[in-house]
Amino acid sequence: MNRLIEMIEQAQSIAILGHTKPDGDCVGSCLGLYNYIRDNYGDKEVVVYLEELPKSFGFLAGADKVVHEYEDRIYDLGVSLDCSDTDRHVKFGPIFKNAKATACIDHHKSNAGFGDFFLCEPDVSSACEVLYKLLDDGMINHGCAEALYLGIVHDTGVFKYQSTSPETMRIAGALMSKGLDTQKIIDDTFYKVSYNQNLLTGYALLHSKLFLDGRLVMTKLEPEDFERFGAGKDDTEGIVDKIRVTEGTEVAVFAYRLPGKDYKFSLRSIKKVDVSLIGLHFSGGGHIRAAGFNAKEFEPAFETVLKMVEEQL
Repeated sequence: MNRLIEMIEQAQSIAILGHTKPDGDCVGSCLGLYNYIRDNYGDKEVVVYLEELPKSFGFLAGADKVVHEYEDRIYDLGVSLDCSDTDRHVKFGPIFKNAKATACIDHHKSNAGFGDFFLCEPDVSSACEVLYKLLDDGMINHGCAEALYLGIVHDTGVFKYQSTSPETMRIAGALMSKGLDTQKIIDDTFYKVSYNQNLLTGYALLHSKLFLDGRLVMTKLEPEDFERFGAGKDDTEGIVDKIRVTEGTEVAVFAYRLPGKDYKFSLRSIKKVDVSLIGLHFSGGGHIRAAGFNAKEFEPAFETVLKMVEEQL
């Protein structure tokens, strides 16, 4: 369990990578480790490579230092966080591949294993929780704690998903003790929305449909819908969770397409359906209760989703 710290201590240059379209757990784990290294190993060079972050995460320590473009460099150590396979590193993949040593810390059930050091705990709430257990709590300062707490908040749906365990709550409490403004973290990054996002969400809810005798609820958005409300992909955050709580449903499906892009599907389930199996079928991935994938056409993909959900039910 100390192998990651050993690798950090042996490296002089360290690259940290997450997955495409970085979410709270991805950003939180990457910046959590970044701040931990910066705070405790000041002689190390450490760089985080991620695509553009959601604007609401900009307050995190180190967010302004994240590199968004590929650099042709060879690092002593490459660390992958919250990433189920190396393809999800997208344009930053060669940085991890070419590193002299590599480590992978994850919690996705679909992760088959990669890296010189590999630790994946599928039953744990988040990559941030897995990472926390590798770190020395006494060496975790405010910036690291804030990032890890944000990641746990987002991947547990503010501590309500099934993956939230007593250990998750204990770790969240330990991070809170570092002096975090937890209300601000939760409200500003999980609940706060723009007016345009409210309009887009309302439209998506208004046009939702029930299938399988009400056990599945689905809604989708097309490019013209985004144009109508002056909204973008960041404004889709939370829509699938709003339809997930529709009374009588087991599975929620939300899909959207931006101009020139594939449909992005987000899946959520309550208790009976393992949506990670559906995500994997389409070369996507995720967790038992939350997964996703991309598809070029909506109708064939949705028909397959319907069939796979019905088979599980």
